[in-house]
Amino acid sequence: MAYERDLWGAGDAYEAYVGRWSRHVAEVFLRRLEPPAGLRWLDVGCGTGALTASVLATTDPASVVGVDTAQGFLAGARARITDGRANFLAGEAGALPLSGHGFDAVVSGLVLNFVPDPRRAVAEFARVCRPGGVVAAYVWDYAGGMAMMRRFWDAAAILDPAAAELDQGQRFPLCAPEPLAQLWAEAGLERVTVWAIDVPTVFADFDDYWEPFLGGQGVAPKYVASLPEQRRHALRDLLRTRLPAGPDGSIPLAARAWAVRGVAGADRPGG
Repeated sequence: MAYERDLWGAGDAYEAYVGRWSRHVAEVFLRRLEPPAGLRWLDVGCGTGALTASVLATTDPASVVGVDTAQGFLAGARARITDGRANFLAGEAGALPLSGHGFDAVVSGLVLNFVPDPRRAVAEFARVCRPGGVVAAYVWDYAGGMAMMRRFWDAAAILDPAAAELDQGQRFPLCAPEPLAQLWAEAGLERVTVWAIDVPTVFADFDDYWEPFLGGQGVAPKYVASLPEQRRHALRDLLRTRLPAGPDGSIPLAARAWAVRGVAGADRPGG
């Protein structure tokens, strides 16, 4: 899912920051799709392989192809996933290096808001999906439901009003039900539905929450890296006072993603 190349690319840092939570979302997402066994899957923006691994573990696919632009992510996915049914390719979501109608299910996790042209990307999803196949994706609800990031940006804006310009909740209006449904409909996909996926994100303690923000992967960690030490410590200390904590020191938060699904129609070109 590396479409902002200055922000993404190091698999281990991404895993610590958000990859560990994206796996839970992937599992719920696939259960809702209820796919039969033996399908040919495409995972666009596969990143470190969270969704690909879930497809392999839960759907008994014939094959899974993962596509991403970041070589660091692809290397991590190849190292983690050794199932012979999986294959990973470098490529852009808006110009997939694949022939038309070759997949029964085309999916994408936590990617669309980073793609330069989401409409072109979804048109590509539809192009490579066979008639009657499923095209589906999910994105974080940055505006309200992705609590680890919402809490971060709310605190950052208190200390630095300019931080609001980086807030994904403001920058990614696509990540909401109506824009997602419209995007799928504009691509000619049929029987479009949108639903919420809610998963717990419980951090062992404050360090478990804060340290991934020091890894430099993603918008918020890049912002933290840009701060001088005193301001970085001020943000850390403010967050410590604002986050909920259980008796054992754990921090119980939740994450919401919006998922969208459609069916590829018969009257589409398949270049």
